[in-house]
Amino acid sequence: MDQSIDQERQLLVRLAWLYYVGGHSQEEISEQTGLSRFKILRLLSKARDAKIVKISIDHQSVETHRLADALCRRFGLVECIVSPPMGATADPQADEARARHAVGICSAAFLARRLQGATSPIIGLAWGRTIAAMVDEMPKINRPDARFVSLMGSLSRTARTNPFEVVQKLAETCGGEAYILPAPFITDSEEDYQIIMAQSLVRQTLALAQKADFYIASFGDCSMNSFIHQHGLLRSEEIEDVLASGAVADMLGKFFNRDGKPVPSKLNYRTPGISIDDMARHEIVLLAAGLAKAEAAEALLRSGLINRLIVDGDLATRLISE
Repeated sequence: MDQSIDQERQLLVRLAWLYYVGGHSQEEISEQTGLSRFKILRLLSKARDAKIVKISIDHQSVETHRLADALCRRFGLVECIVSPPMGATADPQADEARARHAVGICSAAFLARRLQGATSPIIGLAWGRTIAAMVDEMPKINRPDARFVSLMGSLSRTARTNPFEVVQKLAETCGGEAYILPAPFITDSEEDYQIIMAQSLVRQTLALAQKADFYIASFGDCSMNSFIHQHGLLRSEEIEDVLASGAVADMLGKFFNRDGKPVPSKLNYRTPGISIDDMARHEIVLLAAGLAKAEAAEALLRSGLINRLIVDGDLATRLISE
């Protein structure tokens, strides 16, 4: 391909992503790129004519491939999918929401591809806002033989990030079956954990999870501002205890330190779900969105448990630079 044509296509992809996915105004894009609003409008129209803008946006570019390759080499990944960087604004919460949306689009395309090429697939799912973003972007696929199983316990209230809603909606979208782990995210004690894990319905669901083709996981950072603390899943004394043990990340109900090792906290024995040994035996696809997750993402990538990564471009850039 002629270099000038290739460079123009890269520009069209970036502008389309910033405008249609990132939600940036033409004025904001003009400030970022140095292009006039008139030229941006003309190029966006050209992107539509070139079929870059369709149901989703063709996000592959030289920049994203470079970042993906660097992350694969650094962390020993089988595959990495990176959305185009969109740049930070003065609103971190809006930036994080845009990052989740971008990763949701990329991960939905990944899952659709894997489902189309599988026979009687079993997919293990975590829960969280990034997982919910993936489910929201999932196209209709007729796969009645697909089974989707939750890998961890639930929130105490209905929410679009809850395992029940995530797994059920994905099953409905694909015409498949949903399997929910009938357990809370965390038990009151280790004794309660043992009782719940011994229940037949729990054991049956986890037995199916252990047969999954792969797991799709999201994760959280460990802090007093973390999702699990802010939404009342852990009390202040519990989050203080796990922080004192060195935890910087939680994934699939387990807590990890900066080196990606499980921390010596009792909380790791109070969260019903798959075990760390189960994680080690399965392919794990990690969804990572938002610069605030940089430390936690790097810790999990050091764990050796992650095989594939789907990440927004700004976080990917941060992970490469650290």
